[in-house]
Amino acid sequence: MGTRLARSLVLLSWLIPAALGSAGASAEVRYFTVPEGAHPHDVAPAPDGTVWYTAQHQGALGRLEPSTGRVEQIPLGADSAPHGVIVGPDGAAWVTDGGLNAIVRVEPTTKAVRLFPLPEGREGANLNTATFDRAGILWFTGQSGIYGRLDPATGQMQVWEAPRGVGPYGITATADGSVWYASLAGSYLGRIEPDMVGRATVLRPPTANQGARRAWADSIGRVWLSEWNSGQLSVYDPTADRWRSWKLPGQHPRTYAVYVDETDRIWVSDFGANAILRFDPTTEQFRSYPSDRANAAVRQLLGRPGEVWGAESATDRLVVIRY
Repeated sequence: MGTRLARSLVLLSWLIPAALGSAGASAEVRYFTVPEGAHPHDVAPAPDGTVWYTAQHQGALGRLEPSTGRVEQIPLGADSAPHGVIVGPDGAAWVTDGGLNAIVRVEPTTKAVRLFPLPEGREGANLNTATFDRAGILWFTGQSGIYGRLDPATGQMQVWEAPRGVGPYGITATADGSVWYASLAGSYLGRIEPDMVGRATVLRPPTANQGARRAWADSIGRVWLSEWNSGQLSVYDPTADRWRSWKLPGQHPRTYAVYVDETDRIWVSDFGANAILRFDPTTEQFRSYPSDRANAAVRQLLGRPGEVWGAESATDRLVVIRY
């Protein structure tokens, strides 16, 4: 199958594992195959029931219809290498594209592609992840050492140098409008100061060199971090100025993604265990949902009520856990 598919439709198959193990017997796990070589990186379920994913190695944005297994891939342009995707307040898919060095908007109805390039002098930003704040402003990170914001209404974009250089990776917004990002190389949580735009405060988790990779806010404003180097899940409570951390189960955990569902349970992907884990903050217990294929490499998690979705980049599949 070619690496540049021009809006072609592919009918896909999916598998339901016969056994999930005792830890995961109460949930349904299902897999959806995407075009070979797509290397799906990030995934974003949409309100209409479809699911977007970034086909990083094919320069496209994919769209899955779970009810039929049907997929469409929309080319984003020459040199595209999309990393993150989220669904905006306007219902469109918003992509951070490192190859194009641009934020990309894809209209779900017409599939029109619009680029918002980074300003001159910000080439090679290595764009990573985006989030919308409550005012509808899109914030984004670049691993080369930047963070920025885009006003979709005007197209105005601003980009700033991140403290301590390279590393900005995951990013999240809390219900009160605060924006936070994780620095993988810098091993810190950054708070973008709302009254001093262009300035970020560095907060260091208790574990040194932990490799904070992605961040997600819960309903009461706490910020959860996946720590790649330490294999931990951590949370920061801004109100109490307090940290807590939990080591993932297993011999060599590598915590990649984090997502907080509508019940304030925490989901993480663990490269070490080849699994997606659910953490209950009340009982402080983990539940494991291992992949049915080796080295699945789930790089990102996102969900909607009753479902958490992941992208198995190494198997060219999307995975959903319905709980």
